[in-house]
Amino acid sequence: MKRICVFCGSHTGSSESYASMARDATEKIVRAGYGIVYGGGSIGLMGIVADTALACGGEVIGVIPHALARSEVAHAGLSELHVVKTMHERKAIMDDASDGFIALPGGFGTMDEFCEVLSWRQLRIHDKPIGLLNYRGYYDALLSLFDHMVREGFIGPHTRRLFTDADNVEELLSEMFEPRNEP
Repeated sequence: MKRICVFCGSHTGSSESYASMARDATEKIVRAGYGIVYGGGSIGLMGIVADTALACGGEVIGVIPHALARSEVAHAGLSELHVVKTMHERKAIMDDASDGFIALPGGFGTMDEFCEVLSWRQLRIHDKPIGLLNYRGYYDALLSLFDHMVREGFIGPHTRRLFTDADNVEELLSEMFEPRNEP
């Protein structure tokens, strides 16, 4: 089975709409035939993603460091739960178990995971598709920063295209996984 690693917050955000978005995105990912790999927590958007995928009959693999298993309350009902020693182990297992990556809204941890898989793709450590779900313009400032990096010569336009962004998961999945003709 193909799997998508979902990076997202251990909080639900300031609006109930983030929880609704996480449920909707997860339902569509599972209906598209993908299992879920994620950070292993049962709280925040992470818990919503896991619970929704399980309710839809999807496979859910969680990977959580032992130090976070209590604070993020490791999810007990997953298809698989890996409790690891370090964040490095967590990221390596998540990468190995996934065929692509999608970042939903989140905080520093989400950004760390997203930027690491993006750096790995830039360095040709993997060539898996990466998507940024820009729900309600959540990532507008980050996308502006990336465009600024291109204008200032710190990344090339080809590097900026190593991930795709969209404001809805259907478009994101289409852009990530459907072949397109490059000019």
